[in-house]
Amino acid sequence: MIATLDQHLPEAEFGGKAAQLGQAHRSGLPVPPAFALSSALVDRVVAGEEALHGALFDAFATLAGPVAVRSSGVGEDSGSASFAGQHATILNVRSRSGLLDALKAVHGSARTPSALAYRRKLGLPPEPRMGIVIQRLVQADCAGVLFTRHPTTGADERVIEATWGLGEAVVAGIVTPDHYRVARGGRVLEKRAGEKDCAISWSEEGGTVEVAVPAHQISALCLDDARLAALDALASACEAAFGGTQDLEWAFAAGRLYLLQRRAITRG
Repeated sequence: MIATLDQHLPEAEFGGKAAQLGQAHRSGLPVPPAFALSSALVDRVVAGEEALHGALFDAFATLAGPVAVRSSGVGEDSGSASFAGQHATILNVRSRSGLLDALKAVHGSARTPSALAYRRKLGLPPEPRMGIVIQRLVQADCAGVLFTRHPTTGADERVIEATWGLGEAVVAGIVTPDHYRVARGGRVLEKRAGEKDCAISWSEEGGTVEVAVPAHQISALCLDDARLAALDALASACEAAFGGTQDLEWAFAAGRLYLLQRRAITRG
């Protein structure tokens, strides 16, 4: 099944990421346009059912530009199982053939030895079920992650890491990002510049490239107080919509803040 974020997306069919992005969208949070594929449909597309391509490509065309193809495994992004770093995300998919290749890559990432070992560690069923989110790619000026509680100390403060370009540079550990601590309500507690000598950007040919950051920006802070206030407000809105702790991926593009992914801070 192909569904928009306006629809109810059961986690058991569409996976954790799709269910949470759908709830975020319906709560009025700034989620980029996207649609979701159920795990059953992904299995059929990967198995080669070409009859499904027409509806898939029609949905792809509605996003009118490059997309990110994101994993949405059943059981992923819960409070105890994030699968962060295990399941694939394919950025800047621009063609129908590229979309099919990306679906196969994300589907296959749930079946790597490390992903299967993580499933065993958590006592999850041995056969993964992989839904997928296809989301319009945000050409980020800067991006990163936000935790609504300090992930190490548990302090009631926002911890933010940021870099120039796409947030994959933070997630993949390619740069030392800027580090910020912000009290609930927006008071800035700490700003610490990172070493951001490269950025991940999209290529006009598809995929991503690493580009050098101008010398004057390498140690310059990505986020001013206005952007930090906007992130604090986003954190509060996510707390109101979901309850509990929040682990957010976000991006600023052309002055606008977007919520790319949301999960609970993982307990284990």
